[in-house]
Amino acid sequence: MKASLLSATLALSVGVSALPQNLPKTPKIPGLHDIVEDIKDTIEDILAPALPIQRFVETHKFIVPLTLEQARAGMKNGTEEPPQQSKESKPQQAKPQVAEKEETFNVMSDEVSAAATCTNPRVRTEWDSYSDSDRQAYVGAIRCLMGRPPSGQFPASRSRYEDFVALHQTLTPNVHGNAKFLIWHRYYLWTFEDILRSECGFDRALPWFDETRYAGRFAQSSIFSDQWYGGINAGGNCITNGQFANLGINIGPGTGNTYHCLARNNDDSRTANCNSDFVNLCNSYGSYSDMAACAEAGPHAWGHNGIGAVMQDVYASPADPVFFLHHAFVDRNFRIWQNADSSRTQNINGNDGGGNPLTLDTTVNVYDFRPTVRIRDILSTTSDTLCYKYNY
Repeated sequence: MKASLLSATLALSVGVSALPQNLPKTPKIPGLHDIVEDIKDTIEDILAPALPIQRFVETHKFIVPLTLEQARAGMKNGTEEPPQQSKESKPQQAKPQVAEKEETFNVMSDEVSAAATCTNPRVRTEWDSYSDSDRQAYVGAIRCLMGRPPSGQFPASRSRYEDFVALHQTLTPNVHGNAKFLIWHRYYLWTFEDILRSECGFDRALPWFDETRYAGRFAQSSIFSDQWYGGINAGGNCITNGQFANLGINIGPGTGNTYHCLARNNDDSRTANCNSDFVNLCNSYGSYSDMAACAEAGPHAWGHNGIGAVMQDVYASPADPVFFLHHAFVDRNFRIWQNADSSRTQNINGNDGGGNPLTLDTTVNVYDFRPTVRIRDILSTTSDTLCYKYNY
């Protein structure tokens, strides 16, 4: 009906313009304003709606974010808030094992491991050092995935990109809140990069976001600009600028699937925890499982919650493309921890979501997006399987 009214209006406009010019001006067409408003309403119906912030906040969380002070006190993440100590009894909480030589850790260093087996690792570059050409190639490749048909593995997915969101949603209970968190996300991120390369012609290395530079002021990064990812101070509303403006999302929140828009809800008090002191503290732990728990409940959790809205939904947070920049930051910190002791690319500890001890032969699965691997294959980023490092 709206289309036929518009056609009639256009036809009338053409007919009027063809009349002799000495005739009086044609009066304003009755109802034209109503037609324009109808068109606006139609466009709004097509655009994905914003969901209440609470929909993302209320999705199940697998850890409780730790403050820097709690992490220093040796607290680990958990599924509930730390219990209050009674006045009668204040037992000392065991602290995670801390490396004896903390001075060997350097947040600004990423040397190629002596155990490297690949000869020419790709170098993932921090966003501020990534050229505009590289940035556009990367963002364009993501948009390419968004325009490609889904694999059919996930009923709610409407694109190849959303396959990644649905994969993360499906495996979330297995790879959050336990020691498999870091190693699984390492392979998930590499899989994303490899598919960008094979399916969308991306021929660069992935960028990463050094959140320690912008802790408490993410909005000042060019990532969240009109040119790239759009704003962050959106108050939970749809992102309407940048190259992902008005992005519709079919996966999430949580385990459900409700059509909604890409939204953000910046909180500087939360992203302030993505600082170098927190990264250094987590990386001072000598045990992989302790370091992984600190990383997940520390800078990782605060980055997600500080960007907010879609990123605050543990299950479907990859629906916001900034997820991959954030997780490259998390993976980079993991690699820096490994650089402090070469044995850390050869040993693993902690348990998976089912309570089973992780071993070098524990498998890591990405639903055949890429082959299932063993932890020993991806524990070092400079293995033949992965073959990458970071620019610092």
